[in-house]
Amino acid sequence: MTTTSSFDPTIWRLADDDLMPQVSSGPLGGARVAVKDLFAVAGQPIGAGNPTFLAGAPLQDRNARVVDDLMRAGATVVGITRTDEFAFSLAGTNPHYGTPPNALCPDRIPGGSSSGSAAAVALGLADIGLGTDTGGSIRVPAAYQGLWGIRTTYGAVSHEGVHGLAPSFDTVGWLTAGPDLLETVGKVLLPLAAGRHFDAVLVDDALLDAADADVAEAARKFLHGPIPLEVRTLPLGWPLGQWREVFVTIQGHEAWAEHGAWVSAHPGALGAAVAERFRQAATITDTQRDEALAARRRIARAVRRAIGDDLLAVPSAASVPPLRSGEDPAAGPARTATLELTCIAGLSGLPALAIPLRTAEGLPCGLSLVGPPGSDRDLLALGRRIGVA
Repeated sequence: MTTTSSFDPTIWRLADDDLMPQVSSGPLGGARVAVKDLFAVAGQPIGAGNPTFLAGAPLQDRNARVVDDLMRAGATVVGITRTDEFAFSLAGTNPHYGTPPNALCPDRIPGGSSSGSAAAVALGLADIGLGTDTGGSIRVPAAYQGLWGIRTTYGAVSHEGVHGLAPSFDTVGWLTAGPDLLETVGKVLLPLAAGRHFDAVLVDDALLDAADADVAEAARKFLHGPIPLEVRTLPLGWPLGQWREVFVTIQGHEAWAEHGAWVSAHPGALGAAVAERFRQAATITDTQRDEALAARRRIARAVRRAIGDDLLAVPSAASVPPLRSGEDPAAGPARTATLELTCIAGLSGLPALAIPLRTAEGLPCGLSLVGPPGSDRDLLALGRRIGVA
């Protein structure tokens, strides 16, 4: 058995170059895949970032469908990567297994919950980081670690064999070091492109300014630089704080429905931040959920109507990656501010292409281009164009 050359238990739950070797030729041509510990891998349990859950988890008798699709296209699975507990965080700071490294800035957090998959790609230990995005779990680690990523249109990629958090938000996504491979994976996993030719990127200064000033500055520099589209500025007037509350209410209610019985049966098994999140989720009533669902429908209509056939520019995260030594990033204001931005795509079920940027000081950050439903492959083609601009 051959193991990966650098086994870091904060990145990997299991790393083995022979775990699922290449079984066919195809467009992915032996590309190494790091699989987030939410996806079924035949013969392995799903650990979901928690050792107590892992200890009681059954062995999976088959792969998640998306894993099979990647392998049929010529990829090889080289390991199962760490995730925040039940993917219920955006920080990447797992209290049980430690915090994966951030290759670009070792004193800062990696972003979650697809933190292990992102770190494996950023460190060159894998070519494709397979992950999920419920509230930003592809987009945030992409921004924090200088990666390209895609949150897919809700339902565009099969969720069969994936351990969920909030089923009406959960999407499959992936991370790569560059836009070419990101697009190649999309050609394997996504329906055919609609052949859209985007004319414009819509920019609301209030959305950019909801991020820290250095991130907003980097976004504006990009939008007036390499992007090969017209930039149209318009004030949308969206109440992002209220929208975040709608998202948190629905997500929490669904997360408790999915995992509340297990959480109740295993007191003390969760880290403090995720335990508190589940505690709050347990208090959400069906009435509150129903009111939030009605608001969500209104929000989705408003977002889709505003975007039309164009794109919307939204910071991938509200800040550069927080310091590891600072205030708890799993529960602090950075998370709240970021959710106000990432919830836009989540509430509307839309795809988002995450593009890595740098601040004037050289710190990693990111911008997402949110597109119409089903425009995933067109977004990926645009990303390739941007990458060579």
